[in-house]
Amino acid sequence: MIPPLPGAGPPSQKTVLIADDEPSLRLLVAATIASEQITVLEAADGDEAWTLIEQHRPELVLLDVQMPGQTGIELTRRIRSTPDLTDTRVVILTSKAQATDVADGLAAGADLYLTKPFSPISLLTYVAQTLGV
Repeated sequence: MIPPLPGAGPPSQKTVLIADDEPSLRLLVAATIASEQITVLEAADGDEAWTLIEQHRPELVLLDVQMPGQTGIELTRRIRSTPDLTDTRVVILTSKAQATDVADGLAAGADLYLTKPFSPISLLTYVAQTLGV
């Protein structure tokens, strides 16, 4: 029997958290990015999102700005100030599209700021590139 080549096994599973208080948006995003290589977690508010972040340490989090509990901006700051989460990628996905909103999101440490409505293909491309899947 020939041994497999190093790195030739299945790609490692990646975890993505979607935090948004709109169930339909979570469903759309999950349907867009879920795959054999990506496990999708969902949170309906900021506090639930933080609990899932602490438990699962996702590689990528997609955060709405306006949701009950902690906002996406607050969560982004919290992620950036937590040493164990320095490699976590953060995407703000929100309807808040003013220039000051975008500046606030990026200043908080978001890697990308997308406004709704967004292109599912653009999101999928970003997720695939970021996670290497």
